[in-house]
Amino acid sequence: MSRKHTEVAIAYDFDGTLSPTNMQEFNFIPDLGMKPKDFWAEVNRLSEACDGDPILAYLNLMLQKAKAADLPIRRNDIKKYGQDIELFDGVADWFQRVNEYGRQRGLAVKHYIVSSGIREMVEGSPIAGHFEHVYASAFLYDANDVAIAPAVALNYTSKTQCLFRINKGSLNLWDNKLINAYMPQDERPVPFSRMLYLGDGETDVPCMRLVKEQGGHALAVYKPKSRRGKATAEKLHQEGRVNFVAPADYRDGKLVETQVQAVLDRIAADVHIQQLSPSS
Repeated sequence: MSRKHTEVAIAYDFDGTLSPTNMQEFNFIPDLGMKPKDFWAEVNRLSEACDGDPILAYLNLMLQKAKAADLPIRRNDIKKYGQDIELFDGVADWFQRVNEYGRQRGLAVKHYIVSSGIREMVEGSPIAGHFEHVYASAFLYDANDVAIAPAVALNYTSKTQCLFRINKGSLNLWDNKLINAYMPQDERPVPFSRMLYLGDGETDVPCMRLVKEQGGHALAVYKPKSRRGKATAEKLHQEGRVNFVAPADYRDGKLVETQVQAVLDRIAADVHIQQLSPSS
């Protein structure tokens, strides 16, 4: 009889973590006839003017600008923009390597996206099939499948809710019953001690801090050769918000892989020790 593998969750931010820049900048914003810096500057002006959420501001601005530019914004149109998202080195085969490493140690590794980017674009990306669930900002669609309004605006604090959903096995955002119900720690499908969070900057701090303080591990990555990104990541480590820091290079044998493997080794050892305990 085959032994049941212990579930482990790795949650990733997307922009700046798996991809070098914001996913809208590869093709959507250029198709509007705008430069990324001008688009985001307008987002900042809008959110400041109404003292509102920048995520809601950028989602609404995407719809307004697309309408003005006569740009198709059906669900499949937005998903197609994800096909051209660039990824950091090694990301394409990262998931298979991590899954196999975990499997050899009795672990079932599952991957999740927790991002303020666009869910539909992630779902259209080359790596979409590797994720157990994608948490990201998303649009509401009419009967013709045309985007008409924001449906989900995932900001840096609401992202932490997604980690609790993974922790409790309540994956759907519309499910308010299970996520708010009491569940003993030992009955939760994925304890935080078996969770890793990978992010790239200060917008990931609430998630990083939550996972780390609850006994899991947080890893801050930065764009290779970026002094500013490295300084930001190292500051997070100095402040005790993350366990590890590494360039966002996911190729075989690079530092990120070594660090994640070390965490998986520790989780596997902890599981083994627990199984040997008389009270197990």
